[in-house]
Amino acid sequence: MMRIAVDAMGADNGVTPIVCGVLESLKQREFSVFLVGDENLIKPCLDSQSASATILQRIEIVHTQDFIKMTESASTANKRKDTSIYQAIGFVKNSEAQACVSAGHSGATMSLATLQIGRINGVSRPAICTCMPTITSNPSVILDAGANTDCKPEYLVDFAIMGYHYARNVLGYSAPRIGLLSNGEEDSKGNELTKQTFQLLKEYSFFRGNVEGSDIFNGSVDVIVCDGFMGNLVLKASEGVASSINTILKQEIKKSFLSILGSLLAKSAFKSLKLKIDYAEYGGAPLLGVKKPVIISHGKSNARAMECAIYQALDACDSKICETITEVFADSKISATKI
Repeated sequence: MMRIAVDAMGADNGVTPIVCGVLESLKQREFSVFLVGDENLIKPCLDSQSASATILQRIEIVHTQDFIKMTESASTANKRKDTSIYQAIGFVKNSEAQACVSAGHSGATMSLATLQIGRINGVSRPAICTCMPTITSNPSVILDAGANTDCKPEYLVDFAIMGYHYARNVLGYSAPRIGLLSNGEEDSKGNELTKQTFQLLKEYSFFRGNVEGSDIFNGSVDVIVCDGFMGNLVLKASEGVASSINTILKQEIKKSFLSILGSLLAKSAFKSLKLKIDYAEYGGAPLLGVKKPVIISHGKSNARAMECAIYQALDACDSKICETITEVFADSKISATKI
């Protein structure tokens, strides 16, 4: 049976959403869990949820009191071997678990995944890969979403290759289209990084050229490549816009009886919109470029977000995405254009 190591500590809302997300995912899929963290917090939370004995049999609590706080530096992560994330990553490193999920300190998770599990040979830098809603039925993929704030052109080429294979093997897109995020669609647009990257990517058959911010959401490409600084800004801005739209709609609906009536008639449409733009439905973000699946979840993740993050980890294992990326980078990168 597949086993996932889940870091239960360090999230903004404590262990409850982590535990609830684990329990719900265990009801839907057949796997087992190392739930790593303070047993004095986890056990009462588990008991309060009245889970069935068959579900509880698939959970093993691994007790550790220490964890990396959000305010602490990620540089301490590799020295503190008793932290929850160090232990969770260790289970994956030693093949006792097939993947790791954490909503704790993302910098510590990235650092330990790279140092302990290891970077895939040939990959210049691991990248955070996150899904974004589009006007089509398929989400788009953006990377890097925050792992590397300062990048070289060759890093972005690696991101494009990894994004292509993630979209193809995990999301099931038959021929993923790659775009380079810039301030205009013209070939000449962009800063020095994007201009140099464009010259490298144009040799690849999957490359569709420069794209603008709006293209992330209109489905014109499947994968958008950028440096982690820009990608994280896009991610946080998008979350803010989605939250603001939700708030504005609620405020406007309450202003008149006709608006309230109209909202009731359009209830199913509003529900579909909420699901489409809700970050929780996309779970976490895979860290592509390390040898085994690691999913980084938002610190404010609710139970649904954790549940979906675990599904992402299971799907990454089932699709063997890490093995695929390893095989691609073992060969010359130009061979990826022939796929």
